[in-house]
Amino acid sequence: MEGKQQVTSKRQTPGGSLVSANLRANLEPYWYLLPTLLVLGGLLLVPLIYGVASSFQRWIIYDPLNRGWVGLSNYAELLRDPLFWQALKNTLVWTLGSLVFQFSLGLGLALLLVKPFPLRTLYQAVVFLPWAVPPFLGGMTWKWLFNSNIGPISDLLMRLHLRSDPLNMLSDPQTALWGAVIANVWFGIPFFAITFLAALQSIPNELYEAAAIDGAGSWRSFTHITLPFLVPTMVITVLLRSIWIANFTDLIWVMTGGGPANSSQILTTYIFSTAYTKLDFGYAATLSTALLVLLGAYALVVTQVRRMVRV
Repeated sequence: MEGKQQVTSKRQTPGGSLVSANLRANLEPYWYLLPTLLVLGGLLLVPLIYGVASSFQRWIIYDPLNRGWVGLSNYAELLRDPLFWQALKNTLVWTLGSLVFQFSLGLGLALLLVKPFPLRTLYQAVVFLPWAVPPFLGGMTWKWLFNSNIGPISDLLMRLHLRSDPLNMLSDPQTALWGAVIANVWFGIPFFAITFLAALQSIPNELYEAAAIDGAGSWRSFTHITLPFLVPTMVITVLLRSIWIANFTDLIWVMTGGGPANSSQILTTYIFSTAYTKLDFGYAATLSTALLVLLGAYALVVTQVRRMVRV
């Protein structure tokens, strides 16, 4: 019996070693990824959990003794906060207005720059220049351009007799947000131009040559060749850029600070002012969590639509 057991154990050993080797081989990639996952978890997941947890607390910097858990009180206050709803509406206008013009002008520039012409490299550099300008500097520049006293835009409109009085673009509650949108359009056009230009350059020229032989004009070539190739790039760029615009605080904060009378207050500037002006970190975390949920829902909708279009 002992001899049989020894023979059996010897026969099982190679199989067990094979299973162990396969297991080690399957786990090996995850061991290589583990340091990266730990770093990402520490830098992203931990602050995210801490921020969401802070949204359920009363946390005012100048009143540290009364910090504590308040449950859903902050969220109930958010639903009753008229400034939150105004900032949400302004965020939609800010994001949609910027996105539409950035997308359209960026696509137009990419279609122009993909064609060979003299000094094309120079024009490409000029078009991409706004993307290299720091948002703070860009905001200060546009604030000066729109200045009603010393700004060149107001002066030019008056010299051309298009206005009889100075243009108070950033001081008028009716136009302040759109002044920031104009600056953001200028700032974001290069992103779409770069990505669309790269996608256009990847389309085989043979397709256009075959379409020309078949008698297809420019419009049919665009709708049947160019556009289908660009759709995947369009979806991902619109998704990314809309999230970036909704979270973009620098430009509008430098230009208007959310004013006048909160007319250009978007959610991110409201979060910033709540945290660093009112020093109410708890409610700022609540606003941030609400924005995170809204953007997450938007991303899910866009990805589902993309899958449906593929099908």
